[in-house]
Amino acid sequence: MSEASYLGNQLLVAMPALADPNFAHTVTLICEHSDRGALGIVVNQPLEMTMVEVLAQLALTTEDTLLRDMPVLRGGPVQGDRGFVLHEPGPQEWDSTLPVSSTLHVTTSRDVLAAMARGAGPARAVVALGYAGWEAGQLEEEVRQNAWLTVPCDDAILFDLPFEQRWQAAARLVGVDLARISHLAGRA
Repeated sequence: MSEASYLGNQLLVAMPALADPNFAHTVTLICEHSDRGALGIVVNQPLEMTMVEVLAQLALTTEDTLLRDMPVLRGGPVQGDRGFVLHEPGPQEWDSTLPVSSTLHVTTSRDVLAAMARGAGPARAVVALGYAGWEAGQLEEEVRQNAWLTVPCDDAILFDLPFEQRWQAAARLVGVDLARISHLAGRA
């Protein structure tokens, strides 16, 4: 596979026939994809947890009620205790940041959460616990089997839409109405 065909900064939209309970009706941002595999963050599955709980586990506090009440996402089935912050880049740099695109970064270090608690963090951010991972060639095979629709990332899906609207909205970015797609998969 050529580097140009890798799926970094793409949204994977689960097709209606995808029955895996970890991924049914999900939208996953691919943060990194190479010949060694892929790492993504599911962006439409909120946990029954808010940021106040995450901050408390890190001995951080905040007076920002919007941040305290912000839902935390289930980023995927792998390492559910590992945190990921998807955010817009800003003037400050964080310890462990991977640029996904020029408008979107993912950070795994505590310093970004500490800055958010102080009111000095990224302007827009989403926090997830866990990630989705694929071994070399696995994601490509799942795409060939019609498990996923690949869509160029639109940051508005991540930051502006309610979670329950993201699955349909992501598919609509490429003109697909998921309600009109059969739950039976096939290939032409």
